[in-house]
Amino acid sequence: MITVSMTVADVLQEERPQLMANPKPFDGYVETTVRVSPYSLVHLDRNRYSVPTRYAHQLVSLRAYPTYVSIVADGDEVARHPRCFERYQTFYEWQHYIDLVVMKPGALRNGAPFMTMPEPMQRLQRHLLRQEGGDRVMVQVLAATPVHGLEAVLIAVELALESGRPSGEHVLNILARLKVTQSPTKETVQTALRLKIEPLANVDRYEQLRRAFQEEDGHVD
Repeated sequence: MITVSMTVADVLQEERPQLMANPKPFDGYVETTVRVSPYSLVHLDRNRYSVPTRYAHQLVSLRAYPTYVSIVADGDEVARHPRCFERYQTFYEWQHYIDLVVMKPGALRNGAPFMTMPEPMQRLQRHLLRQEGGDRVMVQVLAATPVHGLEAVLIAVELALESGRPSGEHVLNILARLKVTQSPTKETVQTALRLKIEPLANVDRYEQLRRAFQEEDGHVD
């Protein structure tokens, strides 16, 4: 019962038990089964959208939403692109083609998908491809993306470019250092147990072990 003295908050609190649960938003899409082309593309409304190359020649589910296109394989979404209502357009995601260039590095030189890479990676590619074997080196950098993440690779590429002498080894070394600095610190385990005698650093014991190792190796200082 609502009385004049009740506030809006009081009324809401009283009515809350009778309110219906908010239904799940309607997942509206048009789904079709399509076959991925040899170029790892699917077709919708005379446009083409890329999917990871491991799905080439396979049947996948293409779900057309009002604003985007989702490609599903084995129940998992493997690619997503903004939907285009123009025609005869091709939309690449360059990371879909990393597995391909790992097997065929030469495909990197004229690969249209890799023209969509971030600008720092394109600069590194132009620099490396001027060198013999540069395509293989660039592929090593690209292959690091699924392992370290795009953000970390971009940071490493930009730092290597700033050095003035970028190389694949330089990028990979920076990535290794970033991984060390970003690794989580070990958590301290809380326990009720306490040592009666706390351990002390024993430099003399280290020296004894070092000398024993050298004697076994046959060259004492």
